[in-house]
Amino acid sequence: MDFTPPPIEDGFAAEKLFNSGFSYTYDDLIFLPHYIDFAADAVDLSTRLSRNISLSTPFVASPMDTVSESSMASAMAALGGIAIVHPNTTPSRQAALIRAAKSRRVPILSEPVFVSPSDVVESDEDFAASPFILVTDSGNSTGKFIGFVTKANWSNQNDKSLRVSDYMEPPPSALPLSSDLTKIEEELEKKKGNIVALVKGEEVVDLVTKEEVERVRGYPRLATGGSVGADGEWMVGAAIGTREEDKERLEHLVKAGTNAVVLDSSQGNSIYQLEMIKYVKKVYPELDVIGGNVVTMYQAENLIQAGVDGLRVGMGSGSICTTQEVCAVGRGQGTAVYKVSSIAYKSGVPVIADGGISNSGHIVKALSLGASTVMMGSFLAGSLEAPGAYVYQNGERVKKYRGMGSLEAMTQGSDQRYLGDTAKLKIAQGVVGAVKDKGSVLKFIPYTAQAVRQGFQDIGANSLQSAHDLLRSRVLRLEVRTGAAQVEGGIHGLASYEKKYF
Repeated sequence: MDFTPPPIEDGFAAEKLFNSGFSYTYDDLIFLPHYIDFAADAVDLSTRLSRNISLSTPFVASPMDTVSESSMASAMAALGGIAIVHPNTTPSRQAALIRAAKSRRVPILSEPVFVSPSDVVESDEDFAASPFILVTDSGNSTGKFIGFVTKANWSNQNDKSLRVSDYMEPPPSALPLSSDLTKIEEELEKKKGNIVALVKGEEVVDLVTKEEVERVRGYPRLATGGSVGADGEWMVGAAIGTREEDKERLEHLVKAGTNAVVLDSSQGNSIYQLEMIKYVKKVYPELDVIGGNVVTMYQAENLIQAGVDGLRVGMGSGSICTTQEVCAVGRGQGTAVYKVSSIAYKSGVPVIADGGISNSGHIVKALSLGASTVMMGSFLAGSLEAPGAYVYQNGERVKKYRGMGSLEAMTQGSDQRYLGDTAKLKIAQGVVGAVKDKGSVLKFIPYTAQAVRQGFQDIGANSLQSAHDLLRSRVLRLEVRTGAAQVEGGIHGLASYEKKYF
């Protein structure tokens, strides 16, 4: 009798696991640990968003109207990632959001509002998410800057019917928009003031307070230089639809300096998207175009053949998305990312794992399964940089977060994303909710990145490319977790606990 031990084969190769006929989510899967011969700090998270755009961190803010506007875009760029500014607004405003984010050199938290001196501020909602209202002679950003109103100034006025010229403050000292924190601090100290205006030529773009400078200074772990393009400005992406009128929107965005364009569709394998991809590559050959969303190899191959520079993967996996329930179409995000990545890498097309990210472990799984970046919505919603004002709900400080397939968002134009803009009846594929206050992304994203590095260390990968190589060479092994194993892998068996990661 032969007692020779069999060769060691533990766990499953991805190829075998994902061809078993099951649709797996991130929580279904677990990686088996590999060999460690490097420190977590040695893990290189640099990657590519698309064929020609490199990032130092693999984090992308989703093009949702409760996630990505100029404050989020400037913050994500400062952290080495990128944001995709949503299209659920007019082309001119979307372009203005891109210009505002690109030209800043510090991630200042402001979405400036402009009025003329004869205007009346009737409600605090007129301030939107900004602490200021800027007053120009024309009432828009291109006019001559003649003063500003703070929310405190307005609140102190007993007569709310006054014109802003009756109580506005004169313009503070000004600096070029490209000024860094050090220059802004020096100007504040020099003038013994609390506010500095940032200008671009003759145009006022923003006001910066001493308090805001101190806030940003409190988060020193920003990426060195951040995500900066060839134009010397921060990199920002923009989303568009696939209709004829989106060609005009695209022109606005290109003039504003967008670094990449994302074709925003819940099901990207359509004649509309294929034609738009070809149009973009013909008219703007230097502009990277990212297609999607896709979840199958067949979908991906069609978009690759059309000329995409990147693929966005996910259908129905977002926390506010109901596509899989309403339409019975989609795929578990773990399976979708692996399948699409396995064909996209052969053409050198990076993959964005879009949706289903609730924690750093999900990011490790998405990147290790073949994605080059992760796109996040709910993970970033509720932060200081997300659009919207905080409110209190059941004693908790929250911000609104809504799916672009919600009826509320669709009434503002996002129904085009679901090919429903010409339909008489609108069918929701998303919901409206709220997310707890998470503080600033400048604080929690660096901790998230460090947690991802530790996950990569445990699987023996010192870079994203290393993780992809280990997976495709069948060295990196996986298993499927039972429901009990998922419970065991989380917090359990305690009468109470305090959940803190940093």
